[in-house]
Amino acid sequence: MSPASSWSRTPVALLCLLPALVQIPARAQEGDLAERLYQSGERAYAAKAYKEATDTWGQLLQSAPKSEFAPRALLALARHQAEVEHRPEAAMPYLDRLKTDYIRTPEAAEGLLLRGTLLARQARRSTDLKDAMAEFNRVLDLFPESPAVPEARFRLGRAWRDQGQWGRALHQFVEAFRLHPDAAVAPRAMLEAAETMDLLDDLPGCLRMLERLRTLAPQSPEAQEAAWRMAVRVRHRLQKPPLANEGVWPAGRVKWLKTPTLLAIAPDGDLLIYQNDLDHAFRLHQGELAPAGPAAPGAKALVATPAGEVWLLAKTGLVREQAPAPLPVNGLGAVTGAALDRWGALWVADAKTPALTVLGPDGASRTVASPTANALAPLPTGGMVIAADADRKILFLDADGQPRAVVPYGKDLPAPFRYVIALASDGAGQVAALVEGGDFGEGVVILGPQGTVLRQATFKSLGISGRITSLALDRSGGLILCDRRNDLLFRLN
Repeated sequence: MSPASSWSRTPVALLCLLPALVQIPARAQEGDLAERLYQSGERAYAAKAYKEATDTWGQLLQSAPKSEFAPRALLALARHQAEVEHRPEAAMPYLDRLKTDYIRTPEAAEGLLLRGTLLARQARRSTDLKDAMAEFNRVLDLFPESPAVPEARFRLGRAWRDQGQWGRALHQFVEAFRLHPDAAVAPRAMLEAAETMDLLDDLPGCLRMLERLRTLAPQSPEAQEAAWRMAVRVRHRLQKPPLANEGVWPAGRVKWLKTPTLLAIAPDGDLLIYQNDLDHAFRLHQGELAPAGPAAPGAKALVATPAGEVWLLAKTGLVREQAPAPLPVNGLGAVTGAALDRWGALWVADAKTPALTVLGPDGASRTVASPTANALAPLPTGGMVIAADADRKILFLDADGQPRAVVPYGKDLPAPFRYVIALASDGAGQVAALVEGGDFGEGVVILGPQGTVLRQATFKSLGISGRITSLALDRSGGLILCDRRNDLLFRLN
């Protein structure tokens, strides 16, 4: 039989399968190569040979773009740019490709979550969160069984809360830990749920949630946060004992400072003290003082950033640790206070300016309509609390600068005061005001998140005689005062 006749008897179906049979070994080889390239990149990355790892993953994307390892490589490259290089703009092309070309893969869920997180970090106001929220919702809708879902719910809750939608925020936080109790984000979700309950004026629910967090995740950092947040709320809002003067603080430290004029609490709870005679801020840690931040002669405001940096506002401008030169603050010659908001923008009050100046992280500035403010402090909601002596009111502002609560000077007090010298706040929503003038005289007033007077005392009743210029609320419910005349600190409890 001739070769031609044997081919003529081959079934047509088998002939149709021949091209596919030829491709199978090629695809197998491509998949095997992709797996080896991906693992080689993982090995290099674990050894912190980042260039070798990223080059290897880039080679994988070029040689085997249809491999199951291609989306893994894209996600790894995006995470490297975002988390190691701190270049979110460089991560976006990888995430965009992952979203466009590999949306059906499991890695797409993590990619959408990371993309939404980066977009949320870039937001400068609550109105900028729309795109980020869309990505978090895509994770929930397209990948309901993905490990990325709990984090997406948490991030979505944060975005709703930043927009003032506290009920929607609480729903997402509760779902994050209720449906995923073993997820790494569960303790954070419980902490945020408790804080949101407080915003909704549900103090009992807030305290129960904080206690539940401490019980279920006792070793977590969130449990430590919950402990002090519970303590200050119980002390200021439930027990409300009369303010008592513990005397000079730390105990026995008399005439140990050089004209303290400004106080602030660092994110880790340490006290920051600006000493006017030394033109410098100092950190008080376990009883020892150490210089903090750059020198700034004549500073009028002291700010502790979430990253632990110290910023000072002086005549030369905004002096920051990581900046080579002060950032000019044009037109503000009578600064009375400054505070960072949730978005990293610095709000500045000036005694001669009938508005608040807001400096963005990029250096751009805008103004927010406001009465002339002679003191201000940040609020956990992202807004500010300001004191306006001319109007004799303390105003609780939302993140857009709109009044959420207004407290007339002297409300719920035995006698009115006339001036607010300084304001301070804590992470649990309490606000302390250093006041003077009027029949009330010199003293302090502690307000709740809605402006209700919780505790108050005059310096005369406390036996304090000095020139108090600033104050700070510590994490155990105490109130620290700096006395520039006697170069010391007092603590009220």
